[in-house]
Amino acid sequence: MRKQLETAAVVCCVSVLFLIAGAVPLKAAAQAPSAQEADTTVMYFTLEEAMNYALEHNWDLQNSSLAVRQAEADRWGAIATMLPQVNGTLDYSNYMGYEMDLGEFMAIAMPPYGSIGVNAAMSVSGAQIISALIGKLSIEMADVSHRQSQQEVAEQVRLLYFSALVSEQTVELLQRNLGTVRRLHELSQKSVDAGVAEQVDADQILVQVATLESSINEAERGLEMIYNSMRLQMNVGFDKEIVLTQTLEDLMDVEHSLDLLYDDFILENNFSYQLALQSTELYRKQKNLVGWAYGPTLSAFYQYTGRKYFSDEMTMNMTPPNMIGLTLSIPIFSSGRNYTSFQKAKLDYQKQLNTLENTKMALNIQHRQLKYNLSSAYERYQTQVKNVEVSQAVLDNIGKKYEFGHASSLDVTNAATTLITAQSTYVQAALDYVTAQIELEKLLNKNTYGQSTQEQK
Repeated sequence: MRKQLETAAVVCCVSVLFLIAGAVPLKAAAQAPSAQEADTTVMYFTLEEAMNYALEHNWDLQNSSLAVRQAEADRWGAIATMLPQVNGTLDYSNYMGYEMDLGEFMAIAMPPYGSIGVNAAMSVSGAQIISALIGKLSIEMADVSHRQSQQEVAEQVRLLYFSALVSEQTVELLQRNLGTVRRLHELSQKSVDAGVAEQVDADQILVQVATLESSINEAERGLEMIYNSMRLQMNVGFDKEIVLTQTLEDLMDVEHSLDLLYDDFILENNFSYQLALQSTELYRKQKNLVGWAYGPTLSAFYQYTGRKYFSDEMTMNMTPPNMIGLTLSIPIFSSGRNYTSFQKAKLDYQKQLNTLENTKMALNIQHRQLKYNLSSAYERYQTQVKNVEVSQAVLDNIGKKYEFGHASSLDVTNAATTLITAQSTYVQAALDYVTAQIELEKLLNKNTYGQSTQEQK
C-alpha cells in the first residue's frame, strides 16, 4: 500500500512538471504570437513599430508625398517651355481644275497637291529661366513640408502611445482599488448585519464603490478614444485591435529627456525655419521674375515643307522647302505696368525678410519656454509619482485599520477619494511631461532616440 502511494505521488509530481513546462511556451506564445498563429484582427506594436507603420500608411503623408511629385512635374513643365517644340502637318489641296491666267498666251495649271511640313520653334527669356529655378525651390519646399508632416505624425503617434499606456495603468490601479474598497464594503456590511455597525457606514463605502466604478468606466471610454485616434493616424481599420507591447517603464527615458535641456538649438535644423528661409528665397526669385519683364525674349524657328503635285502638267511651285528665322523681342513701353508690378514684388520681399527675422526670434523664445516647460513638467511628474505611492499606502493602511475597527468608514472614503485624485493628477502630470519632451524634440528636430533627422540624412 505504501509503495502504491509513493508511485502515485511520483506520477502526480511528473504530471505537474509537465503541466508547468507546457504552460511556459503557451504564455510566451500569448505575448508574442507567431506569424502563422497570429490573429489577423489583432495588431501588436512596439512604439517604434507604431511610428513606422504610421509613416508608411498615413493618408496625409501619402498626399504630401504626392505634392513633392507634383512640384517636380511643375519644374519640368517650366523647363520644357525653353526646349524646342516640334509640330508636323499633312494636308491635301485641290483647285478643281482651275488654272492661273497670266495673259492671252500663258496659263499656269493648278493641279491638286499634297504637302508635308515640320515646324520646330523655341523661345528663351529670363523669366523662363527664373521660373525653372522657382520650380526647383518649390520641390525643396515640398520635400521639407513632407518631412515636417512625417515628424508631426510620428510624434502624434508617440504621444498617443504614451497616453494609452498611462490610461491602461490608470484603469489597472482603479480596478485594484475597487477590489480593496469592495472587500471593505463587504466587511462593513457583515458588521452591520451582526449589529456592531450602522448601515450608514456601509453605505458610505458603497458610494465610494460606485464612484470607483464610474471612474473606471470613464477611463475605459477615454482609452477607447485614444485607440481610435491611433487607428486614424496609423490608417488601421476600425475592425482591428491594437495591442501595445511596451510598458511605460520601458519607454520613460528620464535621462534622455533631461539631456535635451542642455542641447544647443540649431535654427537650420528646425523645419519651420527651413520653410521660412525657403519662402524668403521664393519671394526673392519672384521679384527677379517680375523684373525680367523688362528683359528681351529670343525666339527661333525652323520649318521644312515638302510638296507633291498629283499631275504632270507644268506648274509653278513657290514654296521653299527649308526656312529658319530668329526674333528678338524687346519691351519698350508698358505704361508703368511693369514698374508697378516690380515695386510691389520688392515690397513683398521686404515683408518676407521681416517675417524671417520674426521667425528667428520666435523660435529662440520658444526654445527657452519649452526648456522651462520640460523642467517644470519633470518636477511635477516626480512629485505626483510619490503622491500616488503615498496615497496608495494610506488607503492600504486605512483598510487594515478598518478591518480591525481602528478606522471609520469616513476615513476609508476620504483615503479612496484622495487616491483617485492623486491618480488623476499623476495621469495629467505624466502626459504633460511626455508632451513637453516631444515638443522640445520637435523644435530641435530630434527623433525618439535623440538623433537629428538632418544628421540621419
